Amino acid sequence: MVGFSFVVERVARFVSKHGVVLFLVVALWGSAVMEGRSQSAAQRPPNVVLILADDLGYGDLSSFGQPGWQTPNIDRLATEGARLTHFYTPTPYCAPTRASLLTGRYPLRHGLILNPNPEKVNNSFQTFRGGDDLGIADSQLLLSELFKTSGYATKIIGKWHLGHKPQFFPTRHGFDEYYGIPYSNDMRPVLLMENDKVVEYPVVQTTLTKRYTQEAVRYIEQHKDKPFFLYLPHAMPHKPLTPSEEFYTPQTKGDIYADAMRELDWSVGEVLKKLADTGLEENTIVIFLSDNGPWFGGNTGGLRGIKSQNWEGGIRVPFLIRWKGRIQPGQVSKEPAGVIDVFPTLAKVVGLAVPKDLVLDGRDIFSLFVSNGKTPHDALFSFYNDKLQTVRSGKWKLHVLSPESAQLPSDASWIDPRLPDGVTILAPFEQPNATQFPGIKTGVPAAAGLLFDLETDPAEQRDVAHEHPDIVKQLKAKAAAYNFKGN
Repeated sequence: MVGFSFVVERVARFVSKHGVVLFLVVALWGSAVMEGRSQSAAQRPPNVVLILADDLGYGDLSSFGQPGWQTPNIDRLATEGARLTHFYTPTPYCAPTRASLLTGRYPLRHGLILNPNPEKVNNSFQTFRGGDDLGIADSQLLLSELFKTSGYATKIIGKWHLGHKPQFFPTRHGFDEYYGIPYSNDMRPVLLMENDKVVEYPVVQTTLTKRYTQEAVRYIEQHKDKPFFLYLPHAMPHKPLTPSEEFYTPQTKGDIYADAMRELDWSVGEVLKKLADTGLEENTIVIFLSDNGPWFGGNTGGLRGIKSQNWEGGIRVPFLIRWKGRIQPGQVSKEPAGVIDVFPTLAKVVGLAVPKDLVLDGRDIFSLFVSNGKTPHDALFSFYNDKLQTVRSGKWKLHVLSPESAQLPSDASWIDPRLPDGVTILAPFEQPNATQFPGIKTGVPAAAGLLFDLETDPAEQRDVAHEHPDIVKQLKAKAAAYNFKGN
């Protein structure tokens, strides 16, 4: 168990970092931890396993309507717990969402609005911000830091993408241990890190899901007698898709996305099995979600758009949570919620000490898991770079700006510059092409000012802005009134 002196040291860091006094709260907690070493798993604070898929679409799970393959292990989280069907990411791409997950804040508040890229400068925004020096600021308080100061063991296994320079490493931001690729698995150099050191280059990616799973299972076994926070951000099903030999089915060419999904589901099953075998099943919160919508080959479940677009297909994702004994099986909520809510919800139910002056955009949504609770949000927002894109309030969604900020390839002639090459990116050469569009492409043309009734038109086909000018005005006012910056 983490020592009391360690807890005090972490509190001191928070005091200097946030100007608040948490000593008494955390000291009492540290004392309880010291006295509770012999407690059973059921008596200890709950463990948390946070599983984040990469580019997994709203329709990629059988519990969300996927007809082409089955995900029984991931679906168990829903049948034995709860699932949210209107759950949103703040951006239709990776890093800002991941930072929001760990901070409970919108991108304009935590400051990471772009994807750190080790290869090159992405655009004028990134040039202005310092090229590949992008990363999570030290001033931001991460969920991992809260868990660590509360006596939890902490580990991340998988994709970080909150900065790949030393000052941004996970071990500098609340994680005791790290094992994984520090950014997307198609960004060169594709290298594997253990804590702060490179241990493999280039990475044999077909073994990646299996190795992440083995590391997770090993970690649970090693920490079965103490509370832990395990953050497991998988590489799959981000491109390049890399199922292992056991899951790859070459006889069904074009099915590599399904292969990767089946292995991801196997991985979740192994984690759940280890929790059961170690007696931790009843006292572990398990969460599964995705960082944004799917790329080519995936499935949006009938929603419009794709990753990198602010249509529903780019920002609405599955969310499943299981906590046996606290969340009754089979709960379903259609209330709007989002990635920003994970931080405050876990902090509240676990009892983590959050600085009183810390501004959070997320809210505690535990009531959505256990009752017919209503969303705590008057509105939810999404962004692209530094621009506010959408406002979701009740059944209404307003596109403040055009939802198609990025230009996407549209035919089989497109060649991905980050395809596996057998030298720097080691993965199957077979990959989905641009004809395998994951979402709906029909409907009113993309433009600023579109208004949709998501209750009757979840695929965003018919603009009703002219029929409801009062709603447009209200949603614009909500966006104008919200303060996205500040501590």
